[in-house]
This record gives sequence, structure tokens and C-alpha cells, in this order.
Amino acid sequence: MNGPGERLMFPEVAENLAAGTVSFAVRVQPRASADEIVGVIDGALRIRLQAPAFENRANEALVEFLAYLLKTPKSAVRILAGERSRTKRIEIRGVSKQQVLGLLAHDA
Repeated sequence: MNGPGERLMFPEVAENLAAGTVSFAVRVQPRASADEIVGVIDGALRIRLQAPAFENRANEALVEFLAYLLKTPKSAVRILAGERSRTKRIEIRGVSKQQVLGLLAHDA
């Protein structure tokens, strides 16, 4: 499912061992047919969500989807930047860089 500008590669994931967090960029496509991870584009994890980008629904769906996939509480997932943008910076507490990179294998 690689489109223009999309390459088979890994997202850029920053791990803060002292804080026990990882942060990474995501590119969200709202109103998709299914919730899924479809690859990496420009260093960001590309995620399709069924929720619309209306009244914060896509952001809530993103947090729920990542928490579900990484088996962590929703409270551990937070949007650091880009709440009103398709490109967002996510921080997740209590997971490793390897777990985030493993998301690509999950839906590949």
C-alpha cells in the first residue's frame, strides 16, 4: 500500500529511557473504511481511522487505537502536538521503541 512519497521504511521513534516514554510522528487519514496502520510516510506512521476529523473524534479514536494495539491504558497515550492537524506528535508512556516499530508488522 505504498503511495507517492511513501517508502517501505521505519518511522522515526525517539525513546526517553529516563521518563519511560517513546514519541513519534503519525499522519492520520480520517473517515477511512477501517482503523489500520498502512505504512510510513516522511518518517511518520501512517494511520487510517474511521472517525471523522470533527469535534476531536479522530484524535480520540487515534488514542484509543494506539492504546489498544500497544496494550496500554488510554491515559498513557497523549498527543504532544498537532491536535488540529493530520500530522501529529504522539507520546506513549510504558512502551518501548521496539513495540512501536512492531506496529508495522501488526498490520502489514
